[in-house]
Amino acid sequence: MITKNRPRYSIIIPVYNRPNEVDELLESLTQQTFSDFEVIIVEDGSKVRCDWVVDKYLSALDIKYHFKENSGQGFSRNFGFERARGDWFIVFDSDCLIPGNYFEVVDEYLESHSIGAYGGPDRAHDSFTAVQKAISYSMTSLFTTGGIRGNKKGIGVFHPRSFNMGITREVFEATKGYILPRKGEDIEFSIRIVENGFKTALIEKAYVYHKRRTNLNQFFRQLHFFGTARINVYRHYSSELKLIHFFPSIFILGLFSTLILSFFNTQLAIAFTSIYAFYFLLILIDSSAGTRSLYIGALAVVAAFVQLTAYGLGLLKEGIIYLFKG
Repeated sequence: MITKNRPRYSIIIPVYNRPNEVDELLESLTQQTFSDFEVIIVEDGSKVRCDWVVDKYLSALDIKYHFKENSGQGFSRNFGFERARGDWFIVFDSDCLIPGNYFEVVDEYLESHSIGAYGGPDRAHDSFTAVQKAISYSMTSLFTTGGIRGNKKGIGVFHPRSFNMGITREVFEATKGYILPRKGEDIEFSIRIVENGFKTALIEKAYVYHKRRTNLNQFFRQLHFFGTARINVYRHYSSELKLIHFFPSIFILGLFSTLILSFFNTQLAIAFTSIYAFYFLLILIDSSAGTRSLYIGALAVVAAFVQLTAYGLGLLKEGIIYLFKG
């Protein structure tokens, strides 16, 4: 096993029933051009463990494996933070692949910038399936998310997301880490980091390849969960529910209105349908051009529909529950 007294970076990876993904992630970490880091795998009560995968990399990485009862990814990250030895704590989702120059890029940036936390964007790897590439487009496109998920510097303070995020040891000591186990835990944590006076930054070149979900059914469930999570964040920070977050719900209500209008006002229904057709045509053109594939572009239209519908339904459902139960 490779050991060091105190590495520069501690990588914390919570995992639940994903041994194959962990294998690919760890393999990508062995290819790093900058290797002053340790890896902490936190198995969050998985039924399908990845300890045998970790054993494969004991001679190639400074790596430690911990198994604990299931408590959610937020608290599992805290578990890893408490055992980390580095100056910086880096969080990756277990379904990410890390480019070989990732830590070289991050270290170069941090040498010249004084910040408490950073985040990076995600991309689709060439090895991803067509569906995964379509989902990746949908999750990062200006037409579906407003470009707020790390593809560009948005307006206001940047809030890192936990699929690709780094914090200093000082940030953890000041904030005590995540206070939510799941359901918007990374958004709440990022907001609290800023409220504690720490600067954040988007390192645009520090991207990861994020697999997300492998089929549209899984993608629907994930985005429905994201919609409910936004209301959960609202319970803690009312200012974090903005107009852009209502776009998927407006999208759904518009579809429902178009269906109703088709029975009473055909011309108005046609006008609404034309708006939706133009919107999806824009997505088809943009995604096909970006991926250089008309097939993936067509899948991206389907993925966008799934994303907006699932998120919108999740937000509406959780919003109604909040209004009636608080």
